[in-house]
Amino acid sequence: MRAFLARRLPFLLPAVLAAAAQLPAQQQPDSFRWMDFHSTKDQSVVVWVTRSLQVENWTAIREIGVLYDAALVVTTDRPMPDALPGDDRFNAWSVSLTTHQVTPLLKGVNLRWFDWERFANGAPLELPVLYENCRDCAASTYFTAFYYDVAHHAWNARWMRGGEGIPVWNTKPPSSVEWTQVYAVLTEGDGHVELVTWNRFGDGKKKPPEDLVNRYDLDSFSELDRNTTLSGNDAKAMEVRVCSGQDAVPGLERGQDTPLCEDLVKPQSVRQPVTTPPANNRGRSVPPGARH
Repeated sequence: MRAFLARRLPFLLPAVLAAAAQLPAQQQPDSFRWMDFHSTKDQSVVVWVTRSLQVENWTAIREIGVLYDAALVVTTDRPMPDALPGDDRFNAWSVSLTTHQVTPLLKGVNLRWFDWERFANGAPLELPVLYENCRDCAASTYFTAFYYDVAHHAWNARWMRGGEGIPVWNTKPPSSVEWTQVYAVLTEGDGHVELVTWNRFGDGKKKPPEDLVNRYDLDSFSELDRNTTLSGNDAKAMEVRVCSGQDAVPGLERGQDTPLCEDLVKPQSVRQPVTTPPANNRGRSVPPGARH
């Protein structure tokens, strides 16, 4: 039998972001609100969403966030009644609050929410998340952001390809390839953020390694998803930034402790002036044989 996993959401920051107090957090949009399953004033939305999803497969409704006329909904599916909660899979949906239309957004395991961010200067705030595609396997970690699509009056997810977000980490790279992975969501000077991934593929000493540096943000005019492959000096400068992690959003970075990054950002040794006496100096104030 389906049941609500009703819980009050204080806000969407996980415990991993508790150390981020030194950075100014983005405020959620004024019109956005997480539903309280125990509140009578939110029951009409809870009932509406439940009826809209009645033909879908789910075990519990975990979250309902409402902005304007659409609800961002996360459900969980427990494979067996006696399975542990850690075995649950999640599904994210957009549910219309005017037509009952339901649109699946993504699915996976271990969904982690982060603070609201802008991915272009002046763009609306969006909700970044990380998640994995499977459990008890060689899982891949993906990044995306939920946003309200004004044109379609629905929620959507950024940078989706083949049903998944941006791949940022793979727990089991191919054994035939030396693969180094680094990523970070970096804060820019105007306050917006962008995701940068750096993948280095090597083949031992047979040939030079191949570097792939990508920047994911939004076009500032159209606010459409943008994926830019950097090269030359732009790529090298971004490699230093992503490895240093100084501008990274806490919790949204990984790989900075790899030897590749440590070699790139560690302080370079400075040659000190030689202060030891020369070999022929034996404490004399004048050269040998000089007249006193």
